Amino acid sequence: MSIMADDPRSMFAADQAADADELPLVDAPVLHRTKPLVSLVLPAYNESAVVRKNLGVLCDYMKTLEHKFDWEIIVVNDGSRDDTSELAKQIAAERSNVHVLDHTVNFGLGQALKFAFNQCRGEHIVTMDMDLSYSPKHIELLVDKLRATKAKIVIASPYLEGGTVENVPALRRWLSVYANKFLSASAHGRIKTLTGMVRAYDARFLRTLDFYSMGMEVNAEILYKAMVLRARIEEIPATLSWHTAEPTPGAPVRRSNMRIVYHVLTLLVSGFLYRPIMFFILPAAACLLISFACGIWIGIDAIKAGGIAAAWQGAPEAFIIGCLGIIAAVQLCACGLISLQNKCYFEQMFHLGTTTYRSSRESKG
Repeated sequence: MSIMADDPRSMFAADQAADADELPLVDAPVLHRTKPLVSLVLPAYNESAVVRKNLGVLCDYMKTLEHKFDWEIIVVNDGSRDDTSELAKQIAAERSNVHVLDHTVNFGLGQALKFAFNQCRGEHIVTMDMDLSYSPKHIELLVDKLRATKAKIVIASPYLEGGTVENVPALRRWLSVYANKFLSASAHGRIKTLTGMVRAYDARFLRTLDFYSMGMEVNAEILYKAMVLRARIEEIPATLSWHTAEPTPGAPVRRSNMRIVYHVLTLLVSGFLYRPIMFFILPAAACLLISFACGIWIGIDAIKAGGIAAAWQGAPEAFIIGCLGIIAAVQLCACGLISLQNKCYFEQMFHLGTTTYRSSRESKG
C-alpha cells in the first residue's frame, strides 16, 4: 500500500497528509494481539542501489523475531529522483506488512519521520537507516531494552562504552564524534549519542511530541523535548559501520546528501536549545579574562611610569580594551540570563501543551 503527500507548496504537507485517523494502513485494527507490534520506519532518499537488497535483509531478520513480536515495515520515499519508490513497492506487493509512503518532493528527514510516525500501528517504533550502517541485530536489542527498562526512547550509541565506529571516512567520523561530544556537553553529559537516528520509541509517548525540524536536526530536537518532559532515555552500545558494496548495474550512484556547513550550523542551534546560557557565559568569561590581563598590563605600566596618567599616555589601548571587555562581559551575562529565562518559559509551555494534547487524545479515545 502506498500513501502520498503531494503538496510541494507547504513546508508541512507531510504533516497535513499524515493523519493516522484519515489514512489508515489497514482497514481494521487488530483487536486481540498476543504479541507486541513493532513498526520499523525506514526513510529513503535516492536509495535505489540498496533498497531491494536491504529490505529483503530486514524482512528476513524480522521473521526471526516473530516468536517475540509482530512487525510491520514503513518505507518513506522522501521525494527520491530515482526509482526507489518503485523498487520498494515491488517488495510491498509481495508482503502485506510492508508499506510505502511517498513524498513527491524532498521535505527532509524530519518531515519524513513525522509522516511515518502518524501511520505506524505498533506499540514500539524503531527507526533505521536504509543503508543498514547499523546492522539489523540492533532492532531486537533496542526493543528489548525499551521493554525491560520501561524507557520512552532507547538509542543505539556507537559512542557509549562498548560501541564502535568502523569504515567511516575521516571527515565524517571527526564531525560525528565532536558533534556528539558538543551536544552531550550541552545536555549535561547524560547522553552520548544525540545525532543518531537508530532508536526505539514508545509509540504512545512519541505521538505526544510535536516536533517541527525539517532535516537531520530532528533527532536532537526529539531528545530535547523528551528531556523537557522528564522522559526516561536509555542507550545501548552499537556498531556503526559503513559498507562499500558494489553498485547495482544501471543504478544511479548514491551520494551523501549531508551538507557540512548546514549540518554544523544546525548542531550549534541544537546545542543552543539544550543550554543557551553556555553560548553567553563562555564568551563573557573570555571578555573578563581579557579585561583582567589589560588590568595587569596597566598596573605594571603605572608602577614603572609612576602613575595612572603616565600609563595612559604609554598604552591607552590597554584602557580601552579593558573597559570594552568589561562592558561586553556584562552585556553577555545579561543576555545569558534572558536566554535562560526564555528556555524555562518554553519548557513550561511545552510541558503544559503536551499534557493538554495527551489529555485531549485520551478523551477522544
